[in-house]
Amino acid sequence: MQEKELSDIFKEEYSNLVAVLCHHYGIRDVQLAEDIVSETFVSAMKSWSHGGVPDAPKAWLRRVARNKLTDHYRRKQHFDGKIAPHFQREDQTQTAHEITDEIINDSQLRMIFVVCDPALNQEAQICLALRILCGFNIEEIAKALLSKKDTINKKLYRAKQTIKSWERLDTQLSAEAYKERLDKVLRVIYLLFSEGYYSSVREESISHDICWNAMRLAVFLSRQDMFSKEKIYALIALMCFHASRLEARAAGRHGDLLYEEQDRQLWDKALLDQGEAYLNRAANGTQVSKYHLEAAIAYWHTVEGEQKWENILQLYNKLLTLEYSPIIALNRTYALAKANSVEEALVQALKLSLDDHHLYHCLVAELYRLDGDKIKEKQCLERALHLAPKRVEQEVIRQKLARIKTVD
Repeated sequence: MQEKELSDIFKEEYSNLVAVLCHHYGIRDVQLAEDIVSETFVSAMKSWSHGGVPDAPKAWLRRVARNKLTDHYRRKQHFDGKIAPHFQREDQTQTAHEITDEIINDSQLRMIFVVCDPALNQEAQICLALRILCGFNIEEIAKALLSKKDTINKKLYRAKQTIKSWERLDTQLSAEAYKERLDKVLRVIYLLFSEGYYSSVREESISHDICWNAMRLAVFLSRQDMFSKEKIYALIALMCFHASRLEARAAGRHGDLLYEEQDRQLWDKALLDQGEAYLNRAANGTQVSKYHLEAAIAYWHTVEGEQKWENILQLYNKLLTLEYSPIIALNRTYALAKANSVEEALVQALKLSLDDHHLYHCLVAELYRLDGDKIKEKQCLERALHLAPKRVEQEVIRQKLARIKTVD
């Protein structure tokens, strides 16, 4: 078995095992569950390096993790009236609580809703999702979020302490409670995908993994019978359309080609087809969410036609009435330039005055380029260069500035 395959197994089983240990066996301490899983992986590497990888590596990991949990309680003598009889029964019937796929499915569902609890701030939710739901190590999370390992460790520690104080990792959520919290969970998955998609210029392989994991979580939710599926399908469609362009986006010299610059032959046709299929499924209901509108916008970016930009503009108009944000308004101005006129788009863009946002200055520079005003285009790009946080983004802006000088 290749090293990459083993790494994938460890990542997948990390989230599975932590979820099971936290929920099925009644552990309130997430860190304890993580420690036991880490010990299991160390045991696997030692054992497999000598005896080879077993035929069923996942079953091996699940069995060892279960045994290590039992040993932990015995060593620490953390028995109480409820736990002690549980392990006494296990002594007599070792397979009574085997970690099955059904148990993992139930545990993963509950863990997703714990990690995405609104009582945690957005940064904590993203960090926990990457660590517990996706199996990323601290270094990978730090790179993906452009942060330091110490900072990530502190955020995770505070988040776990908050969860521990709730004392509700053992709580069986009702079907109604799951439905009430679904929107918050979808929001975290949406943010998780965005972290991967918009950070892909920095750590391509890690960031792409974040995108795939966000999609995996959404597909997992779509297979649960208790939920209305339309919003979930719309979110999956949105992610499919964006993910289809990941390779094309990273194909440039500096790894971040804009939509207009991408080679469409590099777009993933299978993901485009899946996106369209999920978007059709999402249309079966009566409710239109932000995910429906954003997925439709992403769809129209993948096709050509006379009404393309007019359709995109109208969708942005609806999206802004549903959920206003300056960034959505900024993106709308490009569609406005394409559908109506650059002059009208510039008027709307300049009203936003997002002076501290480098992407704002990049887009306004693009509008001035379309308008033929090289002096103002250059001024905007120089301001964007000053504000851009990433080296790769700075290189892209320098390229655009160099093109202006070449033309002059």
